[in-house]
Amino acid sequence: MTNCFKLRALIISLLFLNLFRISVASVVSTGNFNNDFFVMWAPNHVNTSANGRERSLKLDQDSGSGFASTQMFLFGRIDMQIKLVSGNSAGTVLAYYLTSDQPNRDEIDFEFLGNVSGQPYIVQTNIYADGFDNREERIYLWFDPTEDFHTYSVLWNLHQIVFMVDSIPIRLYRNHADKGVAYPRWQPMSIKISLWNGDSWATRGGLDKIDWSKSPFIASFRDYKIDACVWNGNPRFCRADSSPNWWNRRRFSTLTRVEKRWFKWVRKYYLVYDYCQDYQRFQNNLPKECSLPKY
Repeated sequence: MTNCFKLRALIISLLFLNLFRISVASVVSTGNFNNDFFVMWAPNHVNTSANGRERSLKLDQDSGSGFASTQMFLFGRIDMQIKLVSGNSAGTVLAYYLTSDQPNRDEIDFEFLGNVSGQPYIVQTNIYADGFDNREERIYLWFDPTEDFHTYSVLWNLHQIVFMVDSIPIRLYRNHADKGVAYPRWQPMSIKISLWNGDSWATRGGLDKIDWSKSPFIASFRDYKIDACVWNGNPRFCRADSSPNWWNRRRFSTLTRVEKRWFKWVRKYYLVYDYCQDYQRFQNNLPKECSLPKY
């Protein structure tokens, strides 16, 4: 009888341990750049406010700059408020992305392509899965992103990847792994942000170069939120449909009716390029996901 009670106590303890491990798998960020990120490139070009709540990156002829998260994540939602480079920003690229940094890397990219003064900013999104990309989409923004901060978000779960601007979905990528389409679902990723010289391609295919007389170019960040599963070496905790892992719940497996309307609005009025419409590039053999449902 004593052994029976001991066994039951052991089982209960293990259950509580598992619940605890699952509960700490999800983290809500501190909101302090000094705690949640480290400078990965050109510290003298990275400026952080005294309270750690705001940060800016600088690009000049000497260097670009960047920072990265101290943790790696497998699924969750990332929100970052960003004010883009103002004025004539042609040739500059601000990259805000998740990456696994493996040879067969997974990556979820926002890239903000600088513009000539008076022209709309272009946002390019891309997805790497098992080392392959070629999934670029581009949209114009419907506002001036240099006048104020706007929130740029990624929702990444077992069902879909959703890119959002001020909570409006601008791009979807569904998990069609069961149909042979690669999907980022096993590799943990860190958050990286960098500002750099991309004038070989970024603005009008590289026709508009950086005007260094306008430098330094500054991009600013604040009020970020990381609500994601911290990687602890075991994907089971991040793939669980548990209370902390709210993003994996069925209600987040597709867009709501209102979100679908916004998504269609963006696609109708602001879409610039969609790889799934580029028959010439793929020689009339579009990637498989292009013929599959988005939601």
